[in-house]
This record gives sequence, C-alpha cells and structure tokens, in this order.
Amino acid sequence: MANLTTNRCPAPFIQDSLFDQGGFVEGRLCRALPTGITCCLPCPMTDWAYPDSFQTIGTAAQWVSVVGIIACIGLLVSWAVLPVEKTFRHYLSICLTTAVLFMSLGFVIPLAAQPEECYDAITPHSMHTNAVCAASGTFLILGGWAGVLWVFLRALSLHLQICWQVVVGRNFMWFSQAAGWGIPVLGVVFAIVFSGFSFRFGSTCHINHKNSLADLWIPLLVFAGLTIIIQFATFGYCIKVYLASLADNSSSTEGSGLPSYTNSIRTMTPKQAYRRVRRVIELQWRGIAIVLIIITDVIFFSIVFVFQDNTVEAVKRDSSIASDWIFCLFEKQGRKDACLDKAGPLVVNMPTVGAVLFLLGMNGIWLALLLGRWSMVTGWRDLLFGSFSDRNKKEFVSVDARLDDLKKDTRSYEMLSRDDSSGKPMDEAVTPSVVTPVSPTAKLPLRSPSSLRDPGRDSPAYHEGRRTPDYFGHTARYHVPVRSFSSPRPPQTVTWDAREMYARAGQNQQDEYVNPLGLNRI
Repeated sequence: MANLTTNRCPAPFIQDSLFDQGGFVEGRLCRALPTGITCCLPCPMTDWAYPDSFQTIGTAAQWVSVVGIIACIGLLVSWAVLPVEKTFRHYLSICLTTAVLFMSLGFVIPLAAQPEECYDAITPHSMHTNAVCAASGTFLILGGWAGVLWVFLRALSLHLQICWQVVVGRNFMWFSQAAGWGIPVLGVVFAIVFSGFSFRFGSTCHINHKNSLADLWIPLLVFAGLTIIIQFATFGYCIKVYLASLADNSSSTEGSGLPSYTNSIRTMTPKQAYRRVRRVIELQWRGIAIVLIIITDVIFFSIVFVFQDNTVEAVKRDSSIASDWIFCLFEKQGRKDACLDKAGPLVVNMPTVGAVLFLLGMNGIWLALLLGRWSMVTGWRDLLFGSFSDRNKKEFVSVDARLDDLKKDTRSYEMLSRDDSSGKPMDEAVTPSVVTPVSPTAKLPLRSPSSLRDPGRDSPAYHEGRRTPDYFGHTARYHVPVRSFSSPRPPQTVTWDAREMYARAGQNQQDEYVNPLGLNRI
C-alpha cells in the first residue's frame, strides 16, 4: 500500500508515482498537471461516475442471471433425462442453451466470489492478477460468441428449409458443431492474446480496449448482422408466399395442401406452398423468437459497451473533455453527488446500463419460457412419482387406426428433417417415427431384374422372412400374412362348370366357338 501522506495531488485524486506497475495500468484514468506530477482518479471509476445505486442495479442483474442459470440447467437436465417425446430436444436448442449458460456464468461468478476490483488505489485488476477476472471474462466472451453463432446457425437452418426446401441432416449437424464451438474458442483465444480482460465496468471483467474492435466486436456484429439479414429474408419469403396464395384460384389446391408425391415439393401451387410455410412457422415460432431476442441483446450490449469504451479512451487521450467534471470533483473535495451532472456526457446513462445487464441476465429465462414445454412437467411428475405406465400408451390396432391418430396430431405434418433412432439428427418439432406426407412410410431397396431371377436373393436370409414371388417362373403361391386382420382373403378354389359357362364338356377350348352375344350371361 502506498503512503498517501506524501500525495501532492488535490483530493480526491492520487499521485501515480506512489504505486508500482502492477495490475492493469492502462485502466488508470490520470491527468498530468503543469507541476510535472500525474494525478489519477481513484479506482474503480464507476464509483465516481455513477450514483451509489449503480452497485445495487448491478447486483440485482446478477441475481437475475442466477435465475437464468437455474432455468438453463433445468432445460439441459430435462433434455438429458426425459424421453424425447416429452422434451422434443434438438442439438440446436441444447447448444444454444449451453452458450447462454456460459454467458450467464460470466455475471454469476463475480457475485459468488465478490472479488476485489482494484489492484491498488488507482489500478484495476487484470486477468493476470485476479483469477475471478480471468474466469468471468472468459465465460462472458465464450458465451457471447457461442450465443451469436448458434442463433445464426438456427436462422440459417430455418432459412434453408423454408426458402430452399433443403432438408438439413447429419452433414449440417457436424458443420454446426464445428462452427458453433470452434469459432467461439478461437474468438476467446484471440481476445486473451491480443486484448485481455480487466475490471472496467462493474464487478464483471470485460475485454480491454486494445485490438478489441478487430478481435471481438466487429466479427461479432458481422455474424449478428448476417443473422438478421437471413431472418428477415425468411420473413420476406413467407410474405411473398402468402401474397401469392391470395391470388391463387386453382381448384387443385382446394382438397389437400400437401404434394401428392415426394418430389412434387418443387411444383407446389402457391396455396400449397403457403400451407407448408405456415405449418413450419407454427412449429418453429419459438426458435424464431429466441433468435430475435438474443441477437437484439447482443447487439445492444455491443453498441453500449463500445460507446462507453471509446468515451473512456477519448478522455484518456484528451483530458480536457472531462475538465468540468474533474474541476468539480476538486472544488467539492471529492463529493461525487454534486458532480454527477458533469459526468453524464462521459458515461452511458444508468437506465441504459441497467437495461443491458437485465436483458443479458434474462436470456436463460426466455429460453425456459420458449423452449420449455408443459410435457416436461408431466414427464418429471411421471419420473419422480411413478413410471411411465403402459396404460398411457395407445394400443396398436392397425395401420389405418394409427394414421387416424396422426391426423389428429398437428405435429404429424412437418417439412423439417427428422430421422429415426439410428443416430441421425432429429428436429424438435416432430415426434419420432411419424409418417409425414413428404416421406414414404417405408423405403424398400431397389432390385435389378437379375436379382429377381436369382432364387437365392428371394430367400428369407435376404428379406428377413418375407417371401417374394418369382415373376419370371411358375405361378406364385399366395401366403397368408401371420397377423393379417383385413382383406384380401386367401383365394378360394374355383371349379370350372362347363354347363354354366356354355362350353362343351370334354372338348378343347381352343376349338370351342363362343357366341359373343352370349357373353352377358356370364
């Protein structure tokens, strides 16, 4: 601790020569006097530029982040424990929730650790001198990067499916995992190496000004801008389809809004396209709302912090900008309340700061409200107070009965990609094993004529017990299915009565004369 009794600066300022070069020295707010000494504002700067209620707002926002973390953990645990028919989990939702969890940890870690923001009386801590600063800054940047990337990927997935009829599958999933986590990790590495973190705005560490535009803010805003462009392009396409459907008077679309076969999706009429788009929007409106909310929060936070950062750096380069405020503090002997009006042009107003912090803390709550479902509550009830009883399962009677049940379920129509339990990605909006109008009930392998001629390929070893008729040999025998409860019935033996068919018994049919006028008697 420096000996402040030798301080030659007017109160409340402190002479910088009394301290060493530890901590984040660039974070000091100092001004050289004509006498040759340099006087600095005591740390932290926010205590002098904002009223005492600023700390209360920051603490309240951190507690909101705690609630958001609890909501994110609840979603992740539900997706991991409960069956998919209860949660409708999807990797886009899981990864986005994890990203928001990381970003919220950047605000909650300082709340739990209560770190000392200042290395000494005039110098804030950096990531090299305070572990809590390093952890909170890393989680904040990683969560912000990952959140922007995963909402971008979610908007891109929806755009490809609605506007281009591209069914995203496993390749898109692996691309999303690589981009959604690889780019944020690189962004954190660049931020640590080229900028670093320090206590500059409350009890959470933020990126330093040096190189911050190049290694964080500009790339982050580029992806955020692309997300907005893609989202509004999707909205524009939906509006175009809706307007085209209003002018479509084709009678062919009055019956069913679905294509008659799989490849007809490219030749749908405007009304069919509108019904399809409307159905996808109804199933994906939660994801669309999440994209807009998180992108708005990130852009809002980026603009506010960059403005605050540039203002502080401008004061460091030209202290005359803050002359009125500095002289006011000198005249009032450090009574900051009397000088807050002079500090207003130098900092972001407190309501704006509070709005940014609360919006960032509420992201987890928004995820729980929009991605959570009431079926999760019933699923936990069944898991904790009783097993999933078989009486809740519908008994399978026939294929027709199952299709009737699916017609009543609005989730049975979905144009998005959904694969079975083989490990392929499954979309959150569709129940497993649902037969959709755009996908066949079963895909049978194509067989060449040569394979049909080969009796070995028609053996039960090839077709798991199913027998295939020999179309090129003798007449095939009819085999009754084991569990057939519907027609057709096995063919009955039909006897030839020559008298009823007006044929001469015992005579060759080729030599028989048939009266054409008597065929109506058959």
